[in-house]
Amino acid sequence: MSLKNAISQIRVSSVLNRDVKQFGKKHLFDGDDDTCWNSDQGLPQWINLAFEEPQTLSGFCVSLQFQGGFCGKDCILEAYNGTCLVENIPFYPNDINSLQNFEISFTENQSVSSLKLIFQKSTDFFGRIIVYKLDLIKL
Repeated sequence: MSLKNAISQIRVSSVLNRDVKQFGKKHLFDGDDDTCWNSDQGLPQWINLAFEEPQTLSGFCVSLQFQGGFCGKDCILEAYNGTCLVENIPFYPNDINSLQNFEISFTENQSVSSLKLIFQKSTDFFGRIIVYKLDLIKL
């Protein structure tokens, strides 16, 4: 079951040239293959997803499709219950255009109110990240 309908707020670290119409956060979940979120330069970049109501999760799958050459590297997923960090899990995308799935398992069931995907490094020299698709699937 996708968790994208349970998301009430999306925040991102930056948008290329502040052009939210062409590269904004709304394109992360729009399902259009021709649109994307494109960060500005600099590191780290991040995507913060807040749920309308806390979700009880034992884990989930993060599906990401990057633009090759603009992929996140050495990534961390942080799960929060309110302001308390409850999980901090690393994941390592490949520098490819294909959809990539990362299964995230928690040590125990967690009540999660928000998730933060942190891209500590980028395959782009300037630290830009381009994401065409993002989904969260409850396990």
